[in-house]
Amino acid sequence: MTRETVDSLLYETIHRRRDTRGEFTGEPIPREVLHRVLSAAHAAPSVGLSQPWDFVVVSDMDVRKTFREHVRTERRVFASQLDAERERVFARVKIEGIMESSLGIVVGYDPARGAPAVLGRHAIADAGLYSVCLAIQNLWLAATAEGLGVGWVSFYREEFLRELVGLPERVRPVAWLCVGPVRDLPTVPDLERHGWRDRLPLSAVLHHEQYANVDPA
Repeated sequence: MTRETVDSLLYETIHRRRDTRGEFTGEPIPREVLHRVLSAAHAAPSVGLSQPWDFVVVSDMDVRKTFREHVRTERRVFASQLDAERERVFARVKIEGIMESSLGIVVGYDPARGAPAVLGRHAIADAGLYSVCLAIQNLWLAATAEGLGVGWVSFYREEFLRELVGLPERVRPVAWLCVGPVRDLPTVPDLERHGWRDRLPLSAVLHHEQYANVDPA
């Protein structure tokens, strides 16, 4: 395989990646595939080589059902804060595939990993959290390359999820990721398709030398 082919596949995977919700088949993930995806996540760069992430793989249907009910409650909380027009749009949006996916992966951030002297974190306290997000991105791209879908569920209270999967008090739950084989990946992201928000062009967020005020609308 040529370098040009590898580069092309990488860019294709980046642009094909989607936040998956309704496309899961529920089929099991082969063990070796799951191991490759988690290994890719664990290969992410991290501040001071602290590797501050933890991954809790959740297959238990009762735990997943409990989490889904919590997410549904938080969905109602969010919907109650919207005006009538936005609420109508939001009603069409599916926000999770907790029960439809093959499994959930809870990603946690442990700020004590590598402490007290985490090289590079002394001036930017959130650098460790950024590292965890890089691990999630690695996981997401690897899963996409393997033909899996990933959906990041963010409608939850951190203390609820921490207790649900037994994370220590110091470990912050960053994401519940729904993972599994999918029928397909949508060409257009759900939030664009349902009219919630459009993707900005690169020109709306690109600045040279110094920040220039640009109206993204």
